[in-house]
Amino acid sequence: MLQTHKNLNITDTYRTILKAPEETLFKDKNSKFFGYAFPISKEEDVKKHIEVLKKQHHSARHWCYAYQLGTETIKYRANDDGEPSNSAGMPIYGQIQSYKITNILIVVVRYFGGVKLGVGGLINAYKTSAQLSLEASKIVERTININYLITFDYKNMNKVMRVIKEHQLNIIDQKLELNCQIKIFVRKKDAEKIKSIFESIYEVSIKII
Repeated sequence: MLQTHKNLNITDTYRTILKAPEETLFKDKNSKFFGYAFPISKEEDVKKHIEVLKKQHHSARHWCYAYQLGTETIKYRANDDGEPSNSAGMPIYGQIQSYKITNILIVVVRYFGGVKLGVGGLINAYKTSAQLSLEASKIVERTININYLITFDYKNMNKVMRVIKEHQLNIIDQKLELNCQIKIFVRKKDAEKIKSIFESIYEVSIKII
């Protein structure tokens, strides 16, 4: 079941993984647990990665996973895929929380080795497998940015460019004709200040996009 909640500890940075690391392997009583971590940006990514793993591990017994998306409004899901309730998905999700990471999917593929591990054994195996995947990942910190569109006449170009240069703003795109448009992105913590500066310039408009 997909859950959402507000992140009450709002800063303008978040942690995620740079790319998918090599698969990891954890063994317990002949069962094998292959761990995978993927950076994701939308829920559709989850299905694609799991479909690939199901083809790759077509004779496995379980493909359990957890993911988290978002920075201020968090979406997450934990899936036991046939294992006893809360013995797989939630232990995986617990590691995502422990590492304070978002925009990530962790999948643990289990090959049953003929010996039952019990709920405690399963919790430990899925938790450990998720942890190994995160330890193998390169974790990066990114900023939460606000995108703005600045609109102005060509005659006001110097005023606009001066602000952009002074505050070292990042230009995404620009159209410099008689009627000019510049798209910029600003770190969330600076967004209101930058918006106010542009709003104070005569004949220049700025809006969030």
